[in-house]
Amino acid sequence: MSDQQTVEPSTPAHPGAHSLAEILSQPQFWGRCLEGLERQGSLAQIRHPFRSANEWMFVGCGSSYYLALTAAAAWSSITGTRTRAIPASELLLFPELVLAGTGDLAAVVISRSGQTSEAVRAAQLLEREKNIRVLAATGTPDQPLEQIATATLPLLPCDEQSTVMTRSFTSMLLGLQYLAACQANHSTLLKSFSMLPGLAQRAINTLHPQVREFVGARQFADYVCLGQGPIYGLACETALKVTEMSVSYAQSFHTLEFRHGPKSIVGPETLVIFLLSEQGYDAEREVLQEIKHLGGTTLAVTNRADKRARAASDLLIEFDFELPELVRLAPYIFAGQLTGLYTGLKKGLDPDNPRNLSRVVVLEEDVPSEQPEPAQS
Repeated sequence: MSDQQTVEPSTPAHPGAHSLAEILSQPQFWGRCLEGLERQGSLAQIRHPFRSANEWMFVGCGSSYYLALTAAAAWSSITGTRTRAIPASELLLFPELVLAGTGDLAAVVISRSGQTSEAVRAAQLLEREKNIRVLAATGTPDQPLEQIATATLPLLPCDEQSTVMTRSFTSMLLGLQYLAACQANHSTLLKSFSMLPGLAQRAINTLHPQVREFVGARQFADYVCLGQGPIYGLACETALKVTEMSVSYAQSFHTLEFRHGPKSIVGPETLVIFLLSEQGYDAEREVLQEIKHLGGTTLAVTNRADKRARAASDLLIEFDFELPELVRLAPYIFAGQLTGLYTGLKKGLDPDNPRNLSRVVVLEEDVPSEQPEPAQS
């Protein structure tokens, strides 16, 4: 892993400069985060309050909810423990429905800023009203979420200068995956995580100009992002990145579900992004071929592609990593982040500062009257 320091501009030289720097620096940042976790002798102590849990619930809002979907799937696969992901708002509005039938439950509440009102309220509900222990996953220390939670995952600060989540999303995801591997005492996975940053850096250096050229040469009216299993949450996040950074309407579906009605929108002006899993590869590739046959424009991301996937892809991103699939989840988001960035720039927008968005959602009743609303997440 590299301990090279990432240099980011303090003042953007052009629109999207912060977002681009944060996207491209992710593997370097992961290396430092993982090194920090490996040195943390406190990880065993952090896990101690949750040792009897036979079920885990992952809670978040927006990108953090999609992170929760991905982390929950990875956690279940790694540890063999039952998991689920819930939007914080669903827990707050329908707690009896969400918590019905739960056993010895532990919760992970995710918030980049540690200030998001619904995430903080969800942690309060769980800890103080339901006596359910909460692990905070946040990229910003010493904030309300950390003060409420029983324990906090010890990540390096990974907040962005731009509005949207990019490296904080992947850093928190990797941190939770690493903790799951520690929980399961899975030495092979732990070793594999240490190899990921170097491989991912080479991959993003290659795919960056490919995505930039691809987006620059085409005009799209619709965007669809597809994934299955542990990759489904990444498909949701990919759609959100395109929406946020380019003010475009993007949808996400389970890959095979796209056949059941939504494929009616497919045409040359529709970009369909396929995040192809290893376990479901053959079935998902058939959908890729079907959408290409219907005239859609396709961007496929996979670890290794066969001849049929190559023929059905207008742009193919192929990692060729010698790593378990659960370790290489985070790089699947690169193409979507860059697609959102370059689509926004092509439309004359500033992806660093999308309209109608702020870096943290703090509801009015949660803002102390003597202080202004926080400007940063």
